[in-house]
Amino acid sequence: MRWMDRMNERAQLMGRMLETIGAMDALPEGYSGGADLRQAAERCMTCDQPESCKKWLESHPDGAAAPMETCPNANLFKLFLTGRAAGMKDS
Repeated sequence: MRWMDRMNERAQLMGRMLETIGAMDALPEGYSGGADLRQAAERCMTCDQPESCKKWLESHPDGAAAPMETCPNANLFKLFLTGRAAGMKDS
């Protein structure tokens, strides 16, 4: 797979994961994520289990309360859900 195709595929998977667990709705408007999202994108790009990710996403068409446990970004995405990621204001 060419690097640009891989980058697009992984960005789509990461976006789908955030949508599936409801993290996109939990992020405050205007939140950019900065270094957190750059690191998440890098972890996603180097992840060796994209097929497992795709299968997990396909098995959760109606959403999920948490990300796939083996996702390299699971801890960060859980922080997004709780509003505790860097740069997010406490509620």
